[in-house]
Amino acid sequence: MRDCPETQRTSVPAGSLWGPVVGYSRAVRVGSLIHVAGTTAAAPGGGLAVHGGPYEQAVYVLQRIEDALHQLGAELGDVVRTRMYVTDIGQWESKSKPMLSWEIAK
Repeated sequence: MRDCPETQRTSVPAGSLWGPVVGYSRAVRVGSLIHVAGTTAAAPGGGLAVHGGPYEQAVYVLQRIEDALHQLGAELGDVVRTRMYVTDIGQWESKSKPMLSWEIAK
């Protein structure tokens, strides 16, 4: 089954310190489907990669996802479902605004 082009697996490394240790990938493509792992605004070495508020963090996360999609031959416009988790429900609106301005919402 692994020799079929429809089941060929391609992955994009997570870019984190523990990714290689546990086999974590930013995104994986199998055939025509791409699955993107949970993505945060964490820097590769730990801590926050961007400073600012929830909006800036969400923009950074979408850029990381977009980069992974491009490496696998896709773009944000190909996304059919997203899910966002927030630790402070009062920040949902500022964190969702970047998604509305990107191709993902069109």
